[in-house]
Amino acid sequence: MVCAVYCPLVFYSLKFNVLKTFEELGVSAEIRQAIEELGYEHPMPVQEEVIPYLLGENNDVIALAQTGTGKTAAYGLPVLQKIDAGRNETQALILSPTRELCLQIADDLESYSKYLPGVRVLPVYGGANIEPQIRTLKKGVQVIVATPGRLIDLMERGVASLEQVENVVLDEADEMLSMGFSESIDKILAGVPENHNTLLFSATMSREIERIAKKYLRDAKEIVVGSRNEGAETVNHVYYMVHAKDKYLALKRVVDYYPKIYAIIFCRTRMETQEVADKLIQDGYNADSLHGDLSQQQRDLTMQKFRQHRIQFLVATDVAARGLDVDDLTHVINYGMPDDIESYTHRSGRTGRAGKKGTSICIIHTKERSKIRAVEKVIGKEFVKGELPSGKEICEKQLYKVIDDIERVEVDEEEIAQFLPEVYRKLEWLDKEDLIKRVVSREFGRFLEYYANAPEISEPTGRERGEKRGKRNAHGAEEGYTRLFLNVGKVDGFYAKEVMKLINDNVRGKVEIGRIDLMKSFSFFEVPEAEAERVLQGLAKAQVKGRRITVEIATGEAHEPGDGKKARRAGRDGRKGRDERGARDRRKHDNGYAYEEAAYGKPKGTKGKEAAGKKRAERAEKPSREERGYTAARGKKYTKDDWKQFFEPKGADGLVGEEPDFSEEGWARRIPKK
Repeated sequence: MVCAVYCPLVFYSLKFNVLKTFEELGVSAEIRQAIEELGYEHPMPVQEEVIPYLLGENNDVIALAQTGTGKTAAYGLPVLQKIDAGRNETQALILSPTRELCLQIADDLESYSKYLPGVRVLPVYGGANIEPQIRTLKKGVQVIVATPGRLIDLMERGVASLEQVENVVLDEADEMLSMGFSESIDKILAGVPENHNTLLFSATMSREIERIAKKYLRDAKEIVVGSRNEGAETVNHVYYMVHAKDKYLALKRVVDYYPKIYAIIFCRTRMETQEVADKLIQDGYNADSLHGDLSQQQRDLTMQKFRQHRIQFLVATDVAARGLDVDDLTHVINYGMPDDIESYTHRSGRTGRAGKKGTSICIIHTKERSKIRAVEKVIGKEFVKGELPSGKEICEKQLYKVIDDIERVEVDEEEIAQFLPEVYRKLEWLDKEDLIKRVVSREFGRFLEYYANAPEISEPTGRERGEKRGKRNAHGAEEGYTRLFLNVGKVDGFYAKEVMKLINDNVRGKVEIGRIDLMKSFSFFEVPEAEAERVLQGLAKAQVKGRRITVEIATGEAHEPGDGKKARRAGRDGRKGRDERGARDRRKHDNGYAYEEAAYGKPKGTKGKEAAGKKRAERAEKPSREERGYTAARGKKYTKDDWKQFFEPKGADGLVGEEPDFSEEGWARRIPKK
């Protein structure tokens, strides 16, 4: 009988999860009043897990959660609640990777502490005048929100004292480590008392994060919202496959197809970021750029306009956009895939925040397909292959937007009443249909004019598994491009950025660069066929770290030495190209092996082994020189007087003075190489 009553109650509690309140989590009344004014009603999952635990003593935490899940409030509320406003000394330190995130965190904490009198929060970051920050620190602040570089500067000046810090927060810790702040974090944490709490928030769990956690956290509780290293559940992932030369045209079609889009467009380099932003502005879009070449004032102004929706498209680099917290982003557009998966996770996490839906779009070419597959495996989500909309589909979407905008216009008759008679008089010769046509054409004409003659963007037919090799040219380059070999690779610290810098520094004029393939000790890159000769000439005498580099047209698919059967051999045309170039000594390259071995791999088949064994057997059967009767040393015989033949008259009679003794020290001594 007891079981019959009790079991249904247990089932009910499991099925219906009652939402908790901030009061139940232990948040003070003063902070609750402030966050209720900000629109907070119920805590988000990461806040439910983290806040009660952090309100305790000596509780270190590693929280893994995507951006936009409420992390700032998760650590900000308990940190503020534990501040003693009567102590005029720094009690909490929050580290962030970028200036933008630093300012956002400080603004949020000031809002949360609205009804906590005496609690002062100070953001300190580079790119701004340090003197005001020093003056404020001397007056005393309880919470410092800082970027690592500026904080170390203030510590070395003796202005920022961390001796009384009780709570240290590392926000976006994975981003800080990927930006090279590992040593800075070590230096900062070395100046904090040992009995402090450490709160580590990250979107992904890398080996470096685990190293920091093991070194500085004590019995840390790991709180995971979702799964380790996964993408946000509310984000859809779509990719469009285009030729490299059609990327910008594809971008235009994507943004035109979504009239209400509000997006960040991520690019790989500062130059590409500025170029894409300039093209969008030139084509009539409301866009701006955000990258490291801009001053702090320019970056702040750009972000202010973007948050106020005065800018529809923000074109940014990964570094500049790290930590950005912008509400209501509908899309994130990847203008090419980033080099690592963690960067993609952070990019896509900018949309789909606070439970809202978002879309991450990737515009890629065939050679980036493998990156899509790699991201899918890590984030546990499948990308949808999209088809670029046609000009007709885009025009229909934009037309409906114009009609919707006209329908939603609120008319203030009192304001326009005095002007209406003149308007009616001027338009009385137009009937209703003509007037509608003219209004729509005026608002809609730009799209009609562009897409009436716009060429359709064809999807590349790159070589799929099982397809014939004839679809690519003999050198493995995309159609219209030439593939070039470069005798430096990853072991030389050479990556995509270095390849582009090498070309920009040594080749005059602008050069469009296609695919870049980085191997362990050599690389390939593609340039338009018309530019290939100019690039070869420009790089003919180029050097990298004092080392002469070699650049030439590639003759086949490249594989590292030792790939053996796994290495795909070059096609027949590639072999012909290699034979024709046989007279050239490929072993002039100083990367340790010939280009043929780099491109085709060492022969490890059965025939190669049999040939090598046969040669060894022949050498073993052949008698030695001594056995064949040769006793004298091989080569020309020299005597100690041979040097005299170079003087006239011949012999010693032509010499004046004492004959030199070449056995003395200093004669013909080889000077060792430095």
